Amino acid sequence: MKQFFVYCCLIVLVKAGVSSVNIMPPFEENPFMSIRMLDQKKLSFEKIDGLSFSEISDVTYDAKTETLYLVSDEGFLYGFNAHFSNTIDMLIPVSAVTLKKKNGKRFKKWKRDSEGMTLDGKRRLLVSFEGRAKIAWFHKNTQKAGNLIRKYPLPTLIKETKNYRSKNKSLEALAWHKKYGILTATEWPLKRDNKKKHTIYALSGKQWSFKAEPEGNSAVVAMEVMDDGNILVLERSYTGLLHPFVVTLKKVFLNQCSKGKNMCKTKVLAKMNNHAGWEIDNFEGLAKVGNHRYVVVSDDNKNFFQRTLLLYFEVLGE
Repeated sequence: MKQFFVYCCLIVLVKAGVSSVNIMPPFEENPFMSIRMLDQKKLSFEKIDGLSFSEISDVTYDAKTETLYLVSDEGFLYGFNAHFSNTIDMLIPVSAVTLKKKNGKRFKKWKRDSEGMTLDGKRRLLVSFEGRAKIAWFHKNTQKAGNLIRKYPLPTLIKETKNYRSKNKSLEALAWHKKYGILTATEWPLKRDNKKKHTIYALSGKQWSFKAEPEGNSAVVAMEVMDDGNILVLERSYTGLLHPFVVTLKKVFLNQCSKGKNMCKTKVLAKMNNHAGWEIDNFEGLAKVGNHRYVVVSDDNKNFFQRTLLLYFEVLGE
């Protein structure tokens, strides 16, 4: 019976625009560094509930309802019925709505660049935005799905647009921590900081900094709280078509930071480089879906030559 159920789910996955891929280089071993790849999918839906499916910027998972939420740069929120075991057993689209203001109207174009997403301890859906930086709580119920409920006050340092290197390099990553509450990170360091010094900000004002990867333009694009309370960070480096495109998964130890410079210890868990044979894409989203298990998702940039990829992996020795 179990085998028949899995078979039926696989049939649904294929017909629903979900197909298997392998982005790992030929002959690469799995586990790779400190991760084990469990499953790899390509999502190729044109529309879900009338909304175009593209430019996915982040992902989060509600284990209680087995709902995988994905958000796009255009302010669209998608819900998938998702089940994870040693593979992605089920991934079926069930909803799509537009993120809206309290009055039900859509955000203006320069205010709808949704980049980060997470669920807090009460399973409230939180989204962070670039452009005019903000973090807000949105409804998940069917009557007001996607409607803004509350904006959260930001520390002055990340509230002021003038402090960012660019309006498009602001609140890129979002996570919720049992001890520290809402955490966010900018894509690039603030103007006042060294370009190789990334920082995680708690809305309480607390900060943790860590060194960026050595590759050029290494940006924080997503983060998630790990089982041990430390932070899993997704960094992406892109400097041009002729140069290596590198995606790094890194662990940041919040309780192992130097007192003087407040720089935290880090550990690289995986580094994927397209010049080393990895068929990576523009990964921008990261979510915890189980004990030591996570997914990352890529943004296809509405480009025919790019893909929306969903990788499911396990962190070893966490």
